[in-house]
Amino acid sequence: MRKHLNRLLLSLIAFSLLGIPIKGLAQSAAAGKTPVKLSVSVVDDRDNVPLPGVTILLKTKQAKTSSGTLTDQLGQAEVVLDSSIVELEVAYIGYQKQRIKTNKYKTSTPLRVRLKADNTALQEVVVTGLGIQRKAAMAPAAVANVNYRSYNVANYIPQSEPNTEDYSAVNENSFHTVSSNPLSTFSIDVDRASYANIRRFLNEGNMPPVDAVRVEEMINYFDYQYTNPTDDAPVAIYTDMAACPWNTTHQLVRIALKGKDVAKENLPPSNLVFLIDVSGSMGESRKLPLVKQAFKALVNQLRPVDKVAIVVYAGAAGLVLPSTPGSQKTAILDALDRLEAGGSTAGGAGIKLAYETAAEHLVKKGNNRVIIATDGDFNVGQSSDGELQRLIENEREKGIFLSVLGFGMGNYKDNKLEILADKGNGNYAYIDNYEEARRMFVTEFGGTLFTIAKDVKLQIEFNPKYVQSYRLVGYENRLLNDEDFNNDKKDAGDMGAGHTVTALYEIVPVGAAVAQPGTDPLKYQQNKAVAGNSNEVLTVKMRYKAPEGQQSKLVTKVLDWKQQDISQAPEDFRMAAAVADFGLLLRNSEHKGNATYEQVLKLAGNARGKDEEGYRAEFIQLVKKAQLISNNHGTN
Repeated sequence: MRKHLNRLLLSLIAFSLLGIPIKGLAQSAAAGKTPVKLSVSVVDDRDNVPLPGVTILLKTKQAKTSSGTLTDQLGQAEVVLDSSIVELEVAYIGYQKQRIKTNKYKTSTPLRVRLKADNTALQEVVVTGLGIQRKAAMAPAAVANVNYRSYNVANYIPQSEPNTEDYSAVNENSFHTVSSNPLSTFSIDVDRASYANIRRFLNEGNMPPVDAVRVEEMINYFDYQYTNPTDDAPVAIYTDMAACPWNTTHQLVRIALKGKDVAKENLPPSNLVFLIDVSGSMGESRKLPLVKQAFKALVNQLRPVDKVAIVVYAGAAGLVLPSTPGSQKTAILDALDRLEAGGSTAGGAGIKLAYETAAEHLVKKGNNRVIIATDGDFNVGQSSDGELQRLIENEREKGIFLSVLGFGMGNYKDNKLEILADKGNGNYAYIDNYEEARRMFVTEFGGTLFTIAKDVKLQIEFNPKYVQSYRLVGYENRLLNDEDFNNDKKDAGDMGAGHTVTALYEIVPVGAAVAQPGTDPLKYQQNKAVAGNSNEVLTVKMRYKAPEGQQSKLVTKVLDWKQQDISQAPEDFRMAAAVADFGLLLRNSEHKGNATYEQVLKLAGNARGKDEEGYRAEFIQLVKKAQLISNNHGTN
């Protein structure tokens, strides 16, 4: 029935624009002396599914419309017939119209109407600031009186499709020998879409696809109580190490970053453009309706100095709300409420229009950002990854960033959305419920929207005196060449106000047995330990740029050798290790070692801490669900 609810708005607007009153049964009686109350039910001829929002017009002898009504969510309505009513006209978008003579309905016997689908009935419709209607029915003045650009939506009926979710391959990092590869370089990542998407699968009783599991996004989903920077740098570095829980002969190194907290009132003004996918694939309850909830949560956080425009796209793109101050929340919320889904998806055109809108209202030294909400199913128009990437990269250089919110299931295109966010210097999140939307736009308002450091890169140099080999846990899609670290033209990740980033390295200490393949000793290279009696295990170097800067700054941090069991490590370290452990199990990783669900539960159970928002408690429940599913399927 859900797909039929999407058409209800069309029927309501049709009544309004045609001047047809929607009246109750008491008002429908005209001059007849013996009116008959008639119950009408309307169903789909193919499967007998009730059709809500069906138009029922009461025709008089003069063939003029006297009144009308709509079927409810059960496909039912009541009309009152008298001697002036000669015909019922039953109409529904996408179905063949039926005309029923009323002279035989002299009693209250219920009328059941079976509508047949009409694949040719859906002509082009137009969505404007006033709503949605057929293009043929619109007078030219109807568009001229609206201050919004209109856009065309074709093929309004959403069609059921097979599961076509798409994920980029994740080829896990391998161990590297320090003597031949002493440097490890990568871009930081504050995205957390993978964790929320995994949660969706597990809550539905399914294990997630292996490539949907990005361990770094799982780790960085959680709040960590790292200390705010104390110097002029916007980001602080912290390091620690302990025995690796899934292989106790190895060590686990934690490298943590903390972005400076900024009070909401001190954040720069925002120039936001909501870019919303209203194509047919977004008609499901966990897509467009949840999009509206998410953006409403954000709108309620806006200040008078902030402004928002709304661009939508389906068959083509259009501006349905011009740039509007945050003080006019009612106007913004009303525009969101008017949106309905229908049509095929021309995402590239929508992104282009959104950037044009953002550029028209650019705020110097402000937060200029496009926030796209979609399932990623770009199937019409400018849709190639290359075209979209180049467009987004060019706008990024102008100071307009792109954040991406993913929704839904079945046709979800994670691979495309991840690329868009990476190229747009923005966050990528998957919204599977309202709580996730609230966290994104209420709890972490500053971190989500306000960049304090861009192009943040890390380079770790390992000391062969202590480290035989190492493996970066996750970040497979963020690896950089070593020479990219000092190249300020190389794009990297961005950090928002208050954001934290955690990276883990599994290291094989010197003297430990090596289970993984290695390389032959180099003939022409010298393998020298750091001079003297240094206890340094590694040096972390971080480069970052100011939000409007073009030249990077360097910050370094040294980690000294430290021997401790993971149970003695700080709470946040234990939690990060538990999440990484869980990710290895979900991937059935060749590097999972002795990892077990019991081990994850023990680690996480002892690392819950205050957990004010309940995310760590939820994690424990997800681990238990995965364990149950795994046992039922005989995996892991």
